[in-house]
Amino acid sequence: MYVTPEQIQAAQKANVEALLAVASTQFSAIEKLANLNANAVKAVFEDSVANARALMGVKDVQEFVSLQNTLAQPTLEKAIAWSKSVYEVATATNAEMTKLAEKRTAEWNENFASMLEKAGKNAPAGSDVAVAAMKQMLTAANSAYDNLNKVAKQATEMAEANVAAATETVKGFAKPKKAA
Repeated sequence: MYVTPEQIQAAQKANVEALLAVASTQFSAIEKLANLNANAVKAVFEDSVANARALMGVKDVQEFVSLQNTLAQPTLEKAIAWSKSVYEVATATNAEMTKLAEKRTAEWNENFASMLEKAGKNAPAGSDVAVAAMKQMLTAANSAYDNLNKVAKQATEMAEANVAAATETVKGFAKPKKAA
């Protein structure tokens, strides 16, 4: 079985397309994070200016303590929101990269199975056992890959649940306590 120039060209084209898809996904994630961080820096600066002005208007210690407590709450909430947004970008990017990898793996499996089929038809007598063994190995590898994907997805879901729970816990700690 010979590899034709058209097959080489098709394989190279598929590889370049896969590389461009990965690069595009990564660039999109970097762009989202840059925008998120720029907005966060702008908000922190604006809040700092507003907080400084509010603190300059304080007349006594009790007002200072009260103002300080009210200024801390929105800052913590914004930090939690920023962290959640970063996590969402990372999760979305990971999901997109996983889709790309799964697509590429499926294409590779299809090509490999096709090659095995052609090799089986053109193979000398008695080599059908070797071709069958290769097909079984491919099936076993695909099964292992599917199981690994399932485990990874379960781990991701558990991590997302833990992040959500941790966020709610931090929000609970951040709520101002009322004086008794």
